[in-house]
Amino acid sequence: MLTYTDTQPDTATVSYYVQARDAAGNTSANSNTVTRTGSNPPAGTNVAAGKPIEASGSVFTFVPTNANDNDVTTYWEGAAGFPATLTVKLGANHTVTSVVIKLNPDSAWGTRTQNIQVLGREQSASGTSNLVSAANYTFNPASQNTVTIPVTATVADVQLRFTSNTGAPSGQVAEFQVFGTAAPNPDLQVTSISSSPASPVETDSVNLSATVRNSGTAASGSTTVNFYLGTTLAGSAAVAGLAAGAQTTVTANIGPRTAGTYQLTAKVDENNSVIETNDANNSYTSPTSLTIAPVQSSDLVAAPVSWSPNNPSGGNTVTFRVVILNQGTIASAGGAHGVTLTVRNASGATVATLTGSYTGAIAAGASSPQITLGTWTAANGKYTVRTVIAVDGNELSVKQANNTSDLPLFVGRGANMPYDMYEAEDGTIGGGAQVVGPNRIIGDLGGEASGRKAVTLNGNGQYVQWTTRANTNTLVVRFSIPDGTTSTLNIYVNGAFHKAIPLTSKYSWLYGNEASPTNSPGAGPRHIYDEASIMLDSTVNAGSTIKLQKDAANSGTFAVDFINLEQVSPIANPNPATYITPAGFTQQDVQNAFDTARQSATAVGVYLPAGTYETGNKFQIYGKAIQVVGAGPWYTKFQTPQGQQNTDAGFRIESSANGSTFKNLSFFGNYIERIDGPGKVWGELSNVQNLTIDNVWVEHTVCMYWGVKNNNITITNSRIRNTWADGINFTNDTTNTHLNNIDARSNGDDAFALFSATDGGGSVGNHDNLWENLSATLTWRAAGLAVYGGYNNTFRNLYIADMLTYSGITISSLNFGYPFVGFGPGSTPTTIQNVSLVRAGGHFWGAQAFGAIWCFSASKEFRGIRVSDVDIVDPTYSGIMFQTKYTGSSPENPVTDTIFTNITISGAQRSGDAFNAKSGIGIWVNELPEPGQGPAVGSATFNNLTFSNNAENIRNTTSTFTLTINP
Repeated sequence: MLTYTDTQPDTATVSYYVQARDAAGNTSANSNTVTRTGSNPPAGTNVAAGKPIEASGSVFTFVPTNANDNDVTTYWEGAAGFPATLTVKLGANHTVTSVVIKLNPDSAWGTRTQNIQVLGREQSASGTSNLVSAANYTFNPASQNTVTIPVTATVADVQLRFTSNTGAPSGQVAEFQVFGTAAPNPDLQVTSISSSPASPVETDSVNLSATVRNSGTAASGSTTVNFYLGTTLAGSAAVAGLAAGAQTTVTANIGPRTAGTYQLTAKVDENNSVIETNDANNSYTSPTSLTIAPVQSSDLVAAPVSWSPNNPSGGNTVTFRVVILNQGTIASAGGAHGVTLTVRNASGATVATLTGSYTGAIAAGASSPQITLGTWTAANGKYTVRTVIAVDGNELSVKQANNTSDLPLFVGRGANMPYDMYEAEDGTIGGGAQVVGPNRIIGDLGGEASGRKAVTLNGNGQYVQWTTRANTNTLVVRFSIPDGTTSTLNIYVNGAFHKAIPLTSKYSWLYGNEASPTNSPGAGPRHIYDEASIMLDSTVNAGSTIKLQKDAANSGTFAVDFINLEQVSPIANPNPATYITPAGFTQQDVQNAFDTARQSATAVGVYLPAGTYETGNKFQIYGKAIQVVGAGPWYTKFQTPQGQQNTDAGFRIESSANGSTFKNLSFFGNYIERIDGPGKVWGELSNVQNLTIDNVWVEHTVCMYWGVKNNNITITNSRIRNTWADGINFTNDTTNTHLNNIDARSNGDDAFALFSATDGGGSVGNHDNLWENLSATLTWRAAGLAVYGGYNNTFRNLYIADMLTYSGITISSLNFGYPFVGFGPGSTPTTIQNVSLVRAGGHFWGAQAFGAIWCFSASKEFRGIRVSDVDIVDPTYSGIMFQTKYTGSSPENPVTDTIFTNITISGAQRSGDAFNAKSGIGIWVNELPEPGQGPAVGSATFNNLTFSNNAENIRNTTSTFTLTINP
């Protein structure tokens, strides 16, 4: 091997002569000349490889992590414009001697000049300072497209600042190398963990000890060690400052623990109070688990507690049952084992007390027979079911805490959300405030309100007030203020001013016809309400008063529809060792974290701490499944730029990221009108599967989710607010989706839609989907639930109220002009069950008046429909309407194999408006020759049909449709 050391200056011409001798002693010679540009080869080690790296922006997949991955074929390119920055974080101070910047040496990369400044941040500083002033550097494939910049500094971050590039609209770097050595700093490590006593049982107090060593080159300050049992923090111990090379052992008493086997982990300096040369080695997991042995005791628990029906509605008789399980190590004593079950309302008051018992010994690991405790007549609301098992004679005190258990019980159809609803008309009003409504007039403060009533605050001192049923530290208000205005409304707690909530009309007020309203003021106002949310400055306890009042500081006039109150707290990082945290709150910070998680062998996802994350583009999720976890919808908030409007942002997920999860976050858009195509937070997701979306809040976008040919998508525990089109829409052979416990409010198209189009690769229709425990209220342009074709789909436990222009439920075989698959046969039915439809229906498409349920046989087969256990209350025009689409004088498809069971229709009254002749009807077989529709054709069967207080129970004047009514 021949080694040559170049000591010539930059841009030198070097001549050299080489003579070599082979094993036989023969010599050969060669002379050559080379011209070199750039600096001498750098000395030392590249300390930037694989370190956290971020940029002021990037283009598509040309992300910052490409610039220190030891691969010159990948590169970072900044977002268009200058200046652009690229920063590598070394973690602690390093003595830096040079920076090497590389582009791909391939000849396809033509020569370019970039103006670059080098900056750095010393580890104790908050900002950067200049290391090498800006200069032009030429990158030429003939010289390997490499530039070396000498640097003399001791810094923890190194930043490149680009102000021009003759080859691109922003900075470009394939490799960003920093040469140097670590400066003196501590390096804390946990080297071992031990526990005592050696063989603990549940009654023993356990001590955990960790040995901490400073393997660095400088003394450390004081810090702490956190001890974990699995991922649960069990205790902490203080660690005094350590000299370089020193170590200490610290101990924490974590008290008695429940029997089981626990993985032991200790993490030193988890809050990064000590600057270290390496933060990646602060965690240590013991190869030996901690085993806690059970004590010799019985241990009685209620397992399970059950009730039937399991999703009760108000008025149902609910039967409670319990089984006593002895999960201890010895049998229980003989005799009676009493059980007391109480049902407590949201205020904590007991509304029912039921008792029962089982007599006899229960062996270890065995259960009693099921004990029926009695019944309770349910009323709508939220409850806690508390079950208490009497203490057993063989049960030690350490095993008695779990004799009492609590379970939540929600009575009522629809979603069970964590907030309480307080209608304005149910509050106390004063100072001249007025209740407006009820009516069903579009564009009216009463007509577009929940319950069709609201409270107006038009003069100073006017207020509406409520007494809180539970603790709260948040407030949401649905309001209307005049178009084109902003204002505030004052919040009072227990009579004292608390703070003002900002309000804007930006996201409300449209004009014109129902089908395509615009923002241009004129005739026909509609969509006049919006919502605002705010964190209160402190917790307001149950039993307090919260008042909204117009004062002199609050300009304009106000209508208040309702408020929501909710107690919230931030959700912690589930595991800091495996969840990447963004460096900041910008779009690029978050994208960098996604990319780091994608490229990491150990990271499972990204944790988004509390804060507002401004986003103006789609985040790119690809490469592998990642978990995106926030601190909760009130705390981790994505927000599109408030100075803009109609910004298309959200999450773009490729099939390579199938299996990803998004939870505990919110997304607030800036759409002020409907634009078909963009504006979907999870949008146009094609051929993706196994996604989970949980506990999210979406508002002021076009849609929350739009899926094409999706499979195994789960969306749960979420709220959708004030969208300009559908809340959730699946199409094109979507299968096995599960929607559960979702509340959609004020959507500009179907709140929940399943549309069996085939334009995106579908062929058989949507099937085997389960959507349950859903609420849709105040939908202002279409239905609460719409199902168009498909088979073996189930929709159950639904609450749909206050549809403003359309049916509560649409069952339709209309293709909207797209290739489409109709409904499957009765062997694979479309099932809708356990539904409340309240004040649903409206007028749309000119002169059409829709029922609470609209059955529309149209372009394809209408069959296999099973609807059961439905209460239709106070429909705007009719309870159930059947209608058929025609081509000329010929019906396209009849209603067939359609059965309704246990249907109640009440309160269908004459509307007194322009549609009076089409109103007040319980079941209407539409006979009218409306354009392209009617009279209805086919048949339907009703079993156990109940009418009350309707102007007209059934209207069927056709000869083309048969209604069969069975007792």
